[in-house]
Amino acid sequence: MKLFQIILVALLLVTVTLTVFDVPTSEGNLSTLAEPKSAEEKSEFWIAPDHSMISQEVNAELIEYGYELIKNTASYLGPKGSVMAISNGMNCQNCHLDAGTKVWGNNYSAVASTYPKFRERSGAYETIPKRINDCFERSLNGKALDTNSREMNAMVSYIKWLGKDVQKNEVPNGSGIIQVPFLDRAASPEKGEVVYQAKCESCHQKDGAGVFNADNKTYAFPPLWGEHSYNSAAGLYRLSRFAGYVKANMPLGASHDAPILSDEEAWDLAAFVNSKPRPSKDISKDWPNISGKPIDHPFGPFADGFSEAQHKYGPFKPIKEKRQALKNKKKA
Repeated sequence: MKLFQIILVALLLVTVTLTVFDVPTSEGNLSTLAEPKSAEEKSEFWIAPDHSMISQEVNAELIEYGYELIKNTASYLGPKGSVMAISNGMNCQNCHLDAGTKVWGNNYSAVASTYPKFRERSGAYETIPKRINDCFERSLNGKALDTNSREMNAMVSYIKWLGKDVQKNEVPNGSGIIQVPFLDRAASPEKGEVVYQAKCESCHQKDGAGVFNADNKTYAFPPLWGEHSYNSAAGLYRLSRFAGYVKANMPLGASHDAPILSDEEAWDLAAFVNSKPRPSKDISKDWPNISGKPIDHPFGPFADGFSEAQHKYGPFKPIKEKRQALKNKKKA
């Protein structure tokens, strides 16, 4: 009888222990004894499809060509390109890291799921080919591709393949460029020059001209200003975009979860680089509704009364606060 009682008590203790440690709490947190999550469930960020799986696609050859064009744009479409010469020598992946697959590296995860879509910059609904040509004409300071060309079809096919597992209208976590908190002051080109000299100059050079590969037609490190860099209509000419890009990715070795630059350094570096000379583009047709211009769009006219200098360098908080006040007034 005593042996039975001992066994019964032991069983009860085990049951109570498992109940305490294996039941979700009132906040929904599972216990330490719960089944471990898979790698996919643990990750809160978008993960690009396995590149080796392209071979299983019906249009695998076209997708692979698109990947090559994104990764090595200059080899095919640069000043000495093997297909045509329509761009400045930079590669698409200079701005869309790892061929558009890196978390917070301006990746392509949400392109297929969100396009076509209305964009304030053009005041119209845009397709993926239109968006790609925007990059050719702005970031690559070149000419638009024929939308029916094999090259355009290949890039569209690759971008759609990358986003094939993303639901329509979904924007995965880690898509695009991270937003760095606004400073309480204007970003400083002078302070940014100090950051550049210490952490960027060794790769991008003192004159910002970058470094060529051995082939002398593609860049190992792209130019950040000058005639072969992105023009003043490119997205990275906005300080928030440049600051977010370098915060999560630069200098070499940095990542979103292990940044090297502080927030202030990222903003100041953006101010320095974007204070330097570069090609320009006619943007007179951009932002037909001027109230839709981003806070850090550096060219007037503006609907909020702030100067071009403040829209370029900040401080941006007063602009944001005034715009919010105007929105609230309209709602009232």
